[in-house]
Amino acid sequence: MSYTAKYFPTEPTEPKVLTETIPGPNGQIGIKSLSEVYDTRCTYFLADYEKSIGNYIVDSDGNTLLDVYCQVASIPLGYNNPTLLKVAKSDDMARVMVNRAALGNFAGVDYEKSQRNLLKFAPKGQKYIWNALSGADANELAFKAVFFNYQSKKRGFSNGFTTEEEKSCMENQAPGNPELAVLSFNKAFHGRLFASGSVTRSKPVHKMDMPSFKWPKAEFPSYKYPLDENKDFNDSEDVRCLEIVENFFKTWHCPIACIIVEPIQSEGGDNHASRTFFQGLRDLTLKYGAKLIIDEVQTGCGGTGLMWDHERYELSPPADLVTFSKKMQSAGYFFHDEELVPNMPYRQFNTWCGDQRLMMLSAAICQEIQDEDLLKSISTTGDYLFGELEKLQAKYPTYLAKLRGKGKACFIAFDMPSGTIRDSFLKKMKLAGVNMGGCAELGVRLRPTLTFEVKHAKVLIDAMSKVLSTL
Repeated sequence: MSYTAKYFPTEPTEPKVLTETIPGPNGQIGIKSLSEVYDTRCTYFLADYEKSIGNYIVDSDGNTLLDVYCQVASIPLGYNNPTLLKVAKSDDMARVMVNRAALGNFAGVDYEKSQRNLLKFAPKGQKYIWNALSGADANELAFKAVFFNYQSKKRGFSNGFTTEEEKSCMENQAPGNPELAVLSFNKAFHGRLFASGSVTRSKPVHKMDMPSFKWPKAEFPSYKYPLDENKDFNDSEDVRCLEIVENFFKTWHCPIACIIVEPIQSEGGDNHASRTFFQGLRDLTLKYGAKLIIDEVQTGCGGTGLMWDHERYELSPPADLVTFSKKMQSAGYFFHDEELVPNMPYRQFNTWCGDQRLMMLSAAICQEIQDEDLLKSISTTGDYLFGELEKLQAKYPTYLAKLRGKGKACFIAFDMPSGTIRDSFLKKMKLAGVNMGGCAELGVRLRPTLTFEVKHAKVLIDAMSKVLSTL
């Protein structure tokens, strides 16, 4: 019995579009009213989350769309999943919600259980966790951990600071505020806050007008597809990009304390790289005394067929920190070296230190993925879907270029000839009953739930075939 048949018996069997536009009349009125109290310029449509179920999202006009974008890759187990609703309605959840603890100072007697339940699903080699409020927050907290560790190591891990350090840091000056760098990659996306914005390189709109840290930007491999027909070129791309990274370590004007990298650059265009490239980064960080942060915010929690996508590269030794959010619903970073715990209390600290409600939900999501063997299921669906997309690519090679993500479940993308055509395609797909998303200038990315099955993939392919024939 399929997961959706078991858990979503009333899930639609196909999309239903009732209006000539999306948003329709009700949606347009609602968005106009909402705009009086909220910036709605990024709003695609108003969703009715009471009626949305499984892999289908329903809007305020009653349009029922197969959702393969899923709140920008953030819905793990389908809308209104009964297992998660049971957790949300539990007495334990209610108690945590109405007594939200300042966890750093007043953790509850049940908090250890929440942490241990989540740590059971940590990436291989990771032993500890620090909780955050969002993906961007997780990355910024990871930077802090790295910087604290870098300077503490220079001091011999003493528990004090010099008078000069204390005085200078209050003036935003060295030595209390040293100049250290984080290396990131072109087309990377790590968030929209200040430090995370400084390592984000995907679109100007993400960071325009913000003061930034002057940190180095290396080249991420730009592969040719199909991969098996372009091995020599792609191997040379790995070498080229790793040489650029090492050159930054040799020549940058201040120490590079860490590298941050996504297993798949998602917002920046669904760009992939090889085990050779990622192990090469691991080797360079070891050689130059830096840390390696793997940003699994979008790739983590099973979307690629593995719980943590970077595990497919079997990095040796494991990455120093792994950040997470999105499908996990909670956020934070995993790590394995006790020395990444700051040398003094109140350094890595804020009022809430994460959100225990979401930690409980996150652990329940991970447990459900394990209990229902959803990684195997989504991988099976992905293999079928990629094969069907290859057939469409053969028929419409202009509109499905650089098809990528083979062997990575439904974490699949392709490029279209122009941004205008891509945006038109996405609009037409909504009217054909499928909610899809783009990435970078040309990309279309698929980000369905882990409950996405072959029957859903068939609906997607049928809608794509009809829309592609009209372009």
